[in-house]
Amino acid sequence: MPCPKEWNLQPAEAISLQRELAERVRLQPLPRNFDVLGASDIGYVSSIDRLAAVMLTFRWPGLELLETAQVIAPIRFPYIPGLLSFREIPPLLEAYDQLKHPPDILLCDGQGIAHPRRLGLASHLGLCLDIPTVGCAKNRLCGTYEQPGLLRGDFTPLYHRQEVIGYVFRSRDKVKPIYISPGHLADLESSKEIIRQCLGRYRLPEPLRQAHQVATRLRNNLAQ
Repeated sequence: MPCPKEWNLQPAEAISLQRELAERVRLQPLPRNFDVLGASDIGYVSSIDRLAAVMLTFRWPGLELLETAQVIAPIRFPYIPGLLSFREIPPLLEAYDQLKHPPDILLCDGQGIAHPRRLGLASHLGLCLDIPTVGCAKNRLCGTYEQPGLLRGDFTPLYHRQEVIGYVFRSRDKVKPIYISPGHLADLESSKEIIRQCLGRYRLPEPLRQAHQVATRLRNNLAQ
C-alpha cells in the first residue's frame, strides 16, 4: 500500500518500499482547470523532538488563502537522506484531513521524482492522497545539471542516470535556483509551468513561501 499502517520501518524496508511504490507513480500533465491549490511544509524542533506539519489551500488562479491546517507531532523516523517522506508524511496526512477545501493539486517542499529511487516526498504523498503533486525543493538531492541563466525564468534540465528528472529553475534574477520535479499525476513541463505561475517577489513560489512562514512560526513558538 502507498501508505503503510505502520510507518516506523527499518531503513532497508523503507528503501524496498520506495522501489516498489516508484513503479506506481504516473507522470501526466496536470489538470488545466481546477479550483484549489495546496502547499505543504514541515518545521523541525530538534530540541523537543517534534515537527510542525503545515498544509495551506488557495483559490486558483488568484491565490487567495482559503485555510490553514497544522499538526504538531513527535518525530518517529530517523533523519536519513532519501527517506524523509517516512518522517514527514504521517503528520502531513493529519493536516490534510483537517482541510474543508482539499487541494486539487498540491505543491510540496521537497523532491518529486528527483530522487535516487524516483520516490521523493511529493511522489510518495501524491500516491497516498491520490492527487496530483509537484515537488519544489530548495536544494538538490541527486542529479547533475548546468547552471541556468541568471534571469528569472531561466532553467536547465536536471539529469540522473541519463534521465531528465526535473528542472533547475531561476525564480528570481541572480538568486540561487529552485529544483522542480513532478510528484505524482504531474509531468515535467506542467510542473514547471505551475511553479512559474505561482512566483511572486521571492525565491520560493508564493504558496510554498506562505506555508514555510507558518511552519517557521510554529517551530519558533515550540522552541521557546
